[in-house]
Parts: sequence; C-alpha cells; structure tokens
Amino acid sequence: MKIKPYTSVTPVLVDNDQAKGIAARVVIGKEDGASHFCMRIFEIAPGGHSPRHAHPWEHEIFIHSGEGEIYDGRVWHPICPGTVLFVAPGEEHQVRNTGARKLVFACLIPSGVPEL
Repeated sequence: MKIKPYTSVTPVLVDNDQAKGIAARVVIGKEDGASHFCMRIFEIAPGGHSPRHAHPWEHEIFIHSGEGEIYDGRVWHPICPGTVLFVAPGEEHQVRNTGARKLVFACLIPSGVPEL
C-alpha cells in the first residue's frame, strides 16, 4: 500500500498554444505497480484550459474543487465540486476553468495508455 499527499508528486506544467495553466500529476501509475488504472490529478489555473482532444480510451473524472466547464463535442456544461464525468472513447472533450481559483480534479485512465 502507498499513502501520500498528491502534492508530494512533482507536477508537469503545461502552458502552450493548446493548453494553458495546467499542473498535472500522475499520483498512481505504472511506477507504483498499478496494473489496471492510472490516477492523475490536474490543477487548472483561473482562465486555463486543457487541449480540445479525443482518444480511443475512456476516462473518468471527479471534480474536487473550483468551478469550470467541460465541452462534450457539442456544448459546454458547468462543473463544480462533486461533479463526476464519464468521457467515452473517441469523445471530443475539453476542460476549462471559469472560476476565480484553481480547478482541481482527479482523472482515471486505463493502464497502457500515455499517463500524461
């Protein structure tokens, strides 16, 4: 068993033409011996966003804190603490922070795909 604060993992900072203001951490992954899933924690700064993208695997998201929106390939939907999301394989999506503080969420992906 491993127990640690997520903030003990050094974040990968992303700020480019496709994504803005993101700190991404693989908190449980292949290096921890996880053979079925990878858990990542994302912090998106106010005004920041993930890239608009799609991929052939599903993922599940739990919004921990902050406020924002998720794009489902057609429209934007509000998200707030306690919101859960299922992104199906191949579904276009993007997350953006519309609030005044960090948007923090956990994202699970299957093992064998790029962890970040």
